[in-house]
This record gives sequence, C-alpha cells and structure tokens, in this order.
Amino acid sequence: MSEPAVTLTIAGSDSGGGAGIQADLHTFARMGTFATTVITAVTAQNTTGVSDVHVIPAATVTAQIDAVLDDLPVRAVKTGMLATAELVALVADRAAAGDLPSLVVDPVLVSATGHRLLEPGAATVYRDRLLPHATVATPNLHEAAVLVDRELITADDARAAAHELAALGPDVVVVKGGHLDGPDAVDLVVAGGEDHELAAERIDTPNTHGTGCTFAAATAAGLATGLDPLTAVRHAKDFVTDAIAGAQGWRLGAGNGPLDHHGFSTGSS
Repeated sequence: MSEPAVTLTIAGSDSGGGAGIQADLHTFARMGTFATTVITAVTAQNTTGVSDVHVIPAATVTAQIDAVLDDLPVRAVKTGMLATAELVALVADRAAAGDLPSLVVDPVLVSATGHRLLEPGAATVYRDRLLPHATVATPNLHEAAVLVDRELITADDARAAAHELAALGPDVVVVKGGHLDGPDAVDLVVAGGEDHELAAERIDTPNTHGTGCTFAAATAAGLATGLDPLTAVRHAKDFVTDAIAGAQGWRLGAGNGPLDHHGFSTGSS
C-alpha cells in the first residue's frame, strides 16, 4: 500500500468536536491523507457557543511546527483560528520562508455564534503578511468584509472582494456565500483573474458548525493529493455539501450541530 500524503492543520481545538482541529482531522482522514496538527488555542465550546479561549504561547506553536516539519513530509497546510496578531505573524513568517507548502488560509475571525476568535488588529496582519503566501484563501462573507474593510451584501460585492483579495497574491480566493440570500449556497471564486461560481442547493438544517474549517481542510487535502487549486476547491465544495446533507436530521447538541464528515448517515464511512 502506498503511503498517504501528509497534511498539516494549524488551528484551534474545539471541545465540542465540530470545528477547528477536530473537524480538520475528520476531513483529512476521510479524504485519505495523514493528518498532523499544530494547536494555536484551546477553546471551551459546544454547539451553542464559545465560553473560554486559552491561546497557546508562540514558542510552543513554533515548537509544534518544527516538530512536524522536521520529521514528516507535509504536502499541504491549512490555517484556521490563529487568535492573535503575534501568531498570524509567526505563521506568515514561516510561509514566507517556504516552510508551508500549498497553503490554504481560512481567516477565522469570529465563530458562527458571534464570538470573536481573533484579537483586534490581527486582520491587518492577515491581509498584509499571510494572504500573499496563500495558495487558496477561503474567507466567508463576513470575514471578507473585515479583510477589505467594507460591508458586503450582494454577490457582486463578494465577487469584487474576491478580486481585491486575489490581488494580494493567492492563486485562488473563495468568498463563501452561505450568508448570501437565495435558494442556492453560491461561493464566489477568483482563480487566475477569472470568475467562477460553486453552487449547491441550500440545505435547511441548523447543523453547519465547522463548515468553513471543513471546506478549507478538504481543499488542503485535495492539494496534498495532487489536485490543482481550482479543482481542489470544487471537490471541497462537494465534500462539504454531502457532509451537511448527511447531518441534516441530526440533533447532536442544542445549537448549531456538526457535519457528517464520515458518511455515517449514508452508510459510506
């Protein structure tokens, strides 16, 4: 049996298991890659919200990165919750040094329940220092609005923001459209200066916790296994859509529940 491609997630831990490091591990495994981790923060959270955040010291984050990269052949990396400007800058420096191949940046700014997961001022570091080194950037509509410093309401707004962020350096920018109105969930994509759309029928379910983390992790897994960036995001869209559909009828927790990463509901795990 051939060895699996190695993926790395640099993100926060979700004690409820639906997002962050835990969602990334589910996704990497389901997509056939070997997952490694760098934990940037430990959160106390569940499906109803975040009650506490403990940020990991920068020296420990650096030690985790070194431990993985010194020993394992990482082929793709995704970032999630980086929590502070210091940690965003740390990851940006490693990316600039060429240490983080096929980098997928999910600029996690706030949780789905509105809890801020990035300190004020860190968004500027994301925009100016980390995004230029991304292969793919995957902000949602609210995160893209923070990064371009203006309100985004329509699909045209999202598309313009995607072009603005792509001009910073990423090969592909996906502004995820789950917060846009309409019967379909449409992601606005800019790749090589050209516009694309990833559309899927909107699924009526509260179980969307970890959707953004899952999309970015699935994209990184695709890159690790040799897909080009645009194909990787298309495959990631399909993966997330299937995972949302699989968990549509679940009632795990009192709030926004997790996705069906492993195909439990379809018997395909």
